[in-house]
Amino acid sequence: MRVTEKKLTDGVIKLDCEATAQEVNNALREAAEGFAAQMGIRPQVGKTIAEVCQETMGITDLDKIIEPNAIEVLMPRALDRRNLVPAFPPKVTPSVKFERGKKFSFTMDVTVKPTYELTSYEPVEVTVQPFVFDESVIDRQLEDIAKNSLVYEVIDPRPLQEGDACSLAMKCTDEGEEIKALTTKDRTYVLGRGYMPEGFDEALLGMEPGQTKEFTFDAPLGMEDGKAVMKPIQCTVTVNSVQKEVVPVIDDAWVKANMPMFASLQALRDDMRRVFEAQQREAYEGYVQQMAVGKLTSRFEGRIADEIYEATRTHLMQNLRAELQQQGMTWEQFVAANGGEQQFGMMLMMQTREVLVQGFCLDAVYRHERMTLTDKDLEDACYGMNPQANPKMMRQQLEDAGRGFALRETAERLKAARFVTAHAVITTAETLESPAPQETIAGVEADAKAAEN
Repeated sequence: MRVTEKKLTDGVIKLDCEATAQEVNNALREAAEGFAAQMGIRPQVGKTIAEVCQETMGITDLDKIIEPNAIEVLMPRALDRRNLVPAFPPKVTPSVKFERGKKFSFTMDVTVKPTYELTSYEPVEVTVQPFVFDESVIDRQLEDIAKNSLVYEVIDPRPLQEGDACSLAMKCTDEGEEIKALTTKDRTYVLGRGYMPEGFDEALLGMEPGQTKEFTFDAPLGMEDGKAVMKPIQCTVTVNSVQKEVVPVIDDAWVKANMPMFASLQALRDDMRRVFEAQQREAYEGYVQQMAVGKLTSRFEGRIADEIYEATRTHLMQNLRAELQQQGMTWEQFVAANGGEQQFGMMLMMQTREVLVQGFCLDAVYRHERMTLTDKDLEDACYGMNPQANPKMMRQQLEDAGRGFALRETAERLKAARFVTAHAVITTAETLESPAPQETIAGVEADAKAAEN
């Protein structure tokens, strides 16, 4: 992509951009993939996404529908080409018609992220709650293990009822051919759990241990025109016994029998504690870091432009609406649950200012301390965005998508936040007259040193 820039006014730069025909086609492909994923359209071998969309949704011109998204794919690549960090996403103004297989020219007026200074760069002083490991997570994990390790014990014979567990011997056939997956000499079955079609459970009701019954039930054994085809299944069932579910006691004997990699229950608990404590300490270090950065915001100097406030507020609302949609909650329900329009509006305004000021404060620290980024800093930022993803792969994906400028900004702010925390004077609330416990601060200092190296 060819990108040239021209300074318009203080903080505003005009970009003249020209994407190649190949870049236009790639942008359309990415936009089409995103559209298909959003609409739940599965790719089909030998067919383009456009062809699948036409067959399944009647869309005759997919390019026209996804054009705005394809242009949005090109926008960050132009910013990254000039290494510009905008205060908010700029608006794209096309110079020519957007068409597949042709060059596309457009302009953008970019409001560059402003710089601010702090009244002081001395270490901040904060008081935090002490780190306390929550033991209850171990107990809950053991309870879950027990519930997922149910055993079944034989009880006195009686007629089967809804919800009963039982041991069955059964043989099922389809037009005389044995269905091996449904044939067994001894299998525990629980009525009413939906493991088998309703007709099967109905036939079992009232049967007693030792009783055999032959019956037929309908089961889905194929697909036709996207619908399940129901077929009659012949079945011979013998009830071996009536059973009850028993939640096992997780003790030394159970651990040795089912989890032989641990010598005892205490060894299992110790291993769980190691994992959970590492998770809780990571969360605690994030809390300490947030407290330190929050203290830094009182040193912010300057006025944030209204357009930056408005764009950030809009961005926060868009993200919130997307989260609510995933949770199945309407915007009106959320606003009502948070005190109504007026209170929610005030809360959103405060959150917008907090997000902006914290970011600008960290930018100031990064510049003042003359920091530079390493590969590890960038990968740490990727891990923070998505701990489940591979940081190296995520970095490559962001840079390939032209969002390297956004990744660098995130990494710079993370490094500055760790620096502020590592140099902060931190006191725990329970021992205000004594230094904070070394183990509480050690992780924060280690993170900061690792980021600086």
